Amino acid sequence: MVARLFLLFLFCFVINAANLKPRFEYKYSFKGPHLVQSDNSIPFWEYGGDAIASADNIRITPSLRSKKGWAWTKNPITFDQWSVECVFKVTGRGRIGADGLAVWYTTQKSQEGTVYGSTDMWNGLGVFMDSFDNDGQHNNPYVMAMVNDGTKQYDHQSDGSQQQIGGCMRDFRNKPYPVRVKVEYYNRILTVFINTGLTNNKDDFELCLRQENVDLPKGGYFGISAATGGLADDHDVLAFLTHSLHDGDQLAAKTQVSEQERQKYENEFDTYYKELEKNKQDFNQAHPDKVRQDYEGEFDNQGERELRMIFEGQNSIHHAVKELRKTLDELLGRQEMVLTRVSQLSTGGAVQAPQGGAQQQMGGGGGVPMLDTIKRHEVDRVMNNQNELMQSTREMRQLLNDIQNRANVIQQNMGQGGGAASGGGGGGIPQHTQQAISELQEHMKYVRQDVVNLVNRPQSAGGVACPPPLAVSCITPTLFFVSIIAQFVLLIAYMVYRSNKEAQAKKFY
Repeated sequence: MVARLFLLFLFCFVINAANLKPRFEYKYSFKGPHLVQSDNSIPFWEYGGDAIASADNIRITPSLRSKKGWAWTKNPITFDQWSVECVFKVTGRGRIGADGLAVWYTTQKSQEGTVYGSTDMWNGLGVFMDSFDNDGQHNNPYVMAMVNDGTKQYDHQSDGSQQQIGGCMRDFRNKPYPVRVKVEYYNRILTVFINTGLTNNKDDFELCLRQENVDLPKGGYFGISAATGGLADDHDVLAFLTHSLHDGDQLAAKTQVSEQERQKYENEFDTYYKELEKNKQDFNQAHPDKVRQDYEGEFDNQGERELRMIFEGQNSIHHAVKELRKTLDELLGRQEMVLTRVSQLSTGGAVQAPQGGAQQQMGGGGGVPMLDTIKRHEVDRVMNNQNELMQSTREMRQLLNDIQNRANVIQQNMGQGGGAASGGGGGGIPQHTQQAISELQEHMKYVRQDVVNLVNRPQSAGGVACPPPLAVSCITPTLFFVSIIAQFVLLIAYMVYRSNKEAQAKKFY
């Protein structure tokens, strides 16, 4: 029985939703870009407090402590059933933020106040996005709705938990995409949906609350406000979209034109069309050189264009099939070539076997002769050796080319240097380099002569005698120790001087 009632309710809800027709109300909406006019005003809206309007959004409050801002429609609404969608972003550097943002529908436009930047004791509806946990229940960020008749005071200590008509805990801070809150009021039913901004899908809404028998005053104002406290967040509203909700039949009846008005409009259209045709003919007669030619026959109609596209597609498919067939034929040819070579290799090995040996094997054993043929791994080994040999040959050729190029460069430089020496100018090897080379050659000549002399020097029987030791030493022990002590004293004096300089530098800074 409960399931049947639920299905009946769902069917009625679907039928009612299908018959519901929204109509966009631009006088109660705003959206970027080009949101602000040249005089820093927003069409059909007014803002104040710490709110800052830009071309793309309205920053209700910046991320500074104790700031309040607001924005309200200039005119009251003229429809009783509506749907509003607020697109906003709440961003902050801290793990928690404050205080929050509110969407209002009240009978009076409020200024700055204590309830999320707006005044308390309001008459209407407030949908709050609360960021700070005042009651310490660890249930924030929280989205809730509260209806007030002008006599209730908002309870900040409990975050209005005893005054709300419904809500849900959703984190709307520091999301990658804008957060969207949709509030619908239709047939005394208040529904709040939220898109938490985790995806870029604008229609990914979740049901937050639904409350029936909600009575709201008529002719109210839409508004947005936000506030910061000891903690601060940037509260940016990117768009506020308002739609009036109507029944499909009522909307059709309102927009339906009477038969008398329809006939009137048709007569006016016929009159204007005849006048236009007459003016066109008069102009063509007065200016025959400016008459536009009829290019209708030079363009294809819809059927010819589709037929041409089909023909071009078939031609491209035919061309692709031909290319595939050609590639397949090449692959088949290569496969047949490989098979032929393999068969020839096997047959050639059998033929090259000695006939005498084969006859002896057949005569001795009387069976099939065992012929020694080349194996697959031997073929692979030969091919690998050839590849390595070719690679080594290429490397040697490249090395020889590099040596030849460097030799040519050196020869050219030497030629240019000789020309410069003889002619007195030009490029080549610099003068100091030539001088160093000549000195190096002379030293090498001396070394060569010394080596030749040593080689040609006659050796005695007992070998080369060592030179006699010197009779007098170069330095006495006393002088040696005195020099060591003097160096040690100088080192200590330098270290003391350096430490004093560093201490003075530290005192200066």
